[in-house]
Amino acid sequence: MSRTYVVTGSATGIGKAAALKLREDGHRVIGVDLAGADINVDLTSAEGRDELVAQATELSGGILDGALAIADRMRPSSETVAVNHFGAVATLEGLRPLLSLSEAPRAAVVATLVALEEVDARLLELIEAGDEAAALAYADTVASAAAPIGSSVLFTTSKQSVARWARHAATQPDWGGQGIALNVVAPGRSFMSMTAGALETEESASALLRDEASHPGELRGDASHVANLLAWLTSEDNGYVTGQVIYADGGAESTRRPTLV
Repeated sequence: MSRTYVVTGSATGIGKAAALKLREDGHRVIGVDLAGADINVDLTSAEGRDELVAQATELSGGILDGALAIADRMRPSSETVAVNHFGAVATLEGLRPLLSLSEAPRAAVVATLVALEEVDARLLELIEAGDEAAALAYADTVASAAAPIGSSVLFTTSKQSVARWARHAATQPDWGGQGIALNVVAPGRSFMSMTAGALETEESASALLRDEASHPGELRGDASHVANLLAWLTSEDNGYVTGQVIYADGGAESTRRPTLV
C-alpha cells in the first residue's frame, strides 16, 4: 500500500537516500530542504518551521503516514543546535496531528553515536529545559571559545538531546498513546558528513571519522543502508518497535561497549 511521507534534509546524504528508497518502494515523498525540494524552508527559524507544517498539510491532504526528521547542520554556531534539536522537534511535533490520522503512523529522527559522545552539560540542560533562546546564545558562546572543536560538541550535544527527547516522547500520550511509533537511528559519524555538509576543516573531518577508525569490523556502509533501516522503521511492518535508539555504525557502538546488555 502506498504511503505518504515527509522527509527533511531530502536534498543530500541520508535524507536524499531515504527519499529515494521510499519512492522506489512506491510511496509518495514530500521532500524538505533549504532548496531543491518540494518544501524549501529554513528550520533555524520559527517561520520556516511553521511554513513546513503548513505546506506539508496542504501537499499531503492533511494526513501523513510517516515523518523522517533528517535535516541537520554541523557549524561552529547556534545554527547547529537550532536545526538538529529544535528544528527536528518542531518538525515532528508539528506533523504529529497529521500522523495521528493515519492507520499506521510512524516517525523517526536521525542522531549519531549518541550514547558515546562528549556533550556540553550546560547546553544539554538548556536544550532540555526548552529554552531555545538561551540555548542558542550559550551555543554561540561555546562555538566562539572552542572553534573549530566547538562545532563538534554542538553537534553531538544537539544529537544526543534530540535522541533523548524522542525516547521520552515515544511513550507519552501524544505519541505512543496515538499509536505513533517514534524511533531514533544513530549512524556512524562518517555517515553524518553527508547530511551535515560540514567537513570544513581537518579537525572536524578527523572528529567525524574517529569512531569508525577505532574498531576492526569489516562492514562498510553508505547512506543507502541507513535509508533502508529508516524505511522499515517507518513502515507498516514495524508494528512494535518504538522509543529505541538503533545504531547503524558497522559495529562501532558494540565494539566500544561490548559488555552492555
